[in-house]
Amino acid sequence: MTTTFQPIEQSLRARGCTAICGVDEAGRGPLAGDVFAAAVILPTTYDLPGLADSKKLTHKRRELLFELIQQQAVAWAIASADVEEIDRLNILQASLLAMQRAVTALALPADYALIDGNKVPAALDIPAECIVKGDSLCASIAAASVLAKVARDRHMAALDACYPGYGLAQHKGYPTQAHYVALAQLGATEVHRKSFRLTTTR
Repeated sequence: MTTTFQPIEQSLRARGCTAICGVDEAGRGPLAGDVFAAAVILPTTYDLPGLADSKKLTHKRRELLFELIQQQAVAWAIASADVEEIDRLNILQASLLAMQRAVTALALPADYALIDGNKVPAALDIPAECIVKGDSLCASIAAASVLAKVARDRHMAALDACYPGYGLAQHKGYPTQAHYVALAQLGATEVHRKSFRLTTTR
């Protein structure tokens, strides 16, 4: 897959920004598990073959890019908001919290943030802008989407070992029919989001 990204980071560098981070989240829709976010500052040149929106990549390609991004990025960070925070704050605010945590955790402080979607975390203390479908338009956001997706998938595989029978490693907590069947048979666990609808209507 070849993706042609818009020169968003280049334009910002021309305006004087030197540490531009792309930010994306993974896991807003599932019924279980934490929501993850990542922030990535890419160098001016990099070699990330096939980089694209993580949802459009195969598992194998995401895993490869996960390692390459960490090796080549100027700085990167992964953060999350847990199920208790999701239920207390709502999933949107928990996602924004995870994004803010990822930006704050960067080893090199960013001076500008490109956020996938249409909301900027309110607590960010650097200039930022939203880019709808940014993971398809902006290289640093695409890189962040890969880190967040792979980290969350690994989180769900770990939860699967702790909570067998739900298929968490397979559907990653998303509302599949198999997941609803397991919930009907086994009930919800502490890693299920109580604020989400955990049953289906027939």
